Amino acid sequence: MVTGAAGGLGRALAAALHADGWRVLLTDVDAAAAADAAGPLGGWSRPLDVRDDAACAAVAAEAAGAPGGLGLWVNNAGILVTGPSWGHDAPTRRRVVEVNALGAMNGTLAAVAVMREQGRGHVLNVVSLAGLIAAPGETVYAASKHALLAFSLGTLTDLRMAGVRGVHVSCLCPDGIWTPMLHDKLDDPGALASFTGSLLTPERVAARAVRLARRPRPVVSLPRWRGAQVRLLDAYPRLALALTPVVRAAGRAGQRRQARRVRPDASPPRL
Repeated sequence: MVTGAAGGLGRALAAALHADGWRVLLTDVDAAAAADAAGPLGGWSRPLDVRDDAACAAVAAEAAGAPGGLGLWVNNAGILVTGPSWGHDAPTRRRVVEVNALGAMNGTLAAVAVMREQGRGHVLNVVSLAGLIAAPGETVYAASKHALLAFSLGTLTDLRMAGVRGVHVSCLCPDGIWTPMLHDKLDDPGALASFTGSLLTPERVAARAVRLARRPRPVVSLPRWRGAQVRLLDAYPRLALALTPVVRAAGRAGQRRQARRVRPDASPPRL
């Protein structure tokens, strides 16, 4: 079961899992887009707003009733807003937290309820490198991802303390991914942090997710070296603050580099 599967990374995740032999249920708040994406993958789709905990429970129950039960639930649905924390109104902040954090919590709990009954299963939460460090310019987004990381690891620990060994929770923390989520951010100074590394393709992230689905691990960053880098900066916040000009420069260079790839005839974007 994959949330936010109508396009971008979610669609790539569903396709990669299908190719690996999974029967995949694609869900999205856009029912028509989810159905279109599901067509080549067996045609199994449902509309789902992850903020609705009862709807998540209903989807989990449906998946549990399929042959083989519910083996994997991927919480992928998410939204990105950029800019300083004081630049968003209350409804925007609430929506980001409700989708990215509470939505994934709803999905995790719905899946875990079924998986505990089955005695097996795996929840894979797509977090982000922003869940490992306070990404400048993406503060509200990063806060929602930090919450998801803490919830995921805490739930895994709770399962083990309850004596549940067959149910796993994993966090996949990729660097910036070239999807529609970032396509509109090429000229956005608030999105500089997402362009400081080499942008990943959805297919590369999906391939790593398939491997993680086979072999659960609590936290996996992609690429691994970027995870080590941001964890170091998170451990030394004064160093991270001192390196802010370096991050800004790297992000600007990354935006220009990506803009040249997708706008070969255009002049570099103004930042």
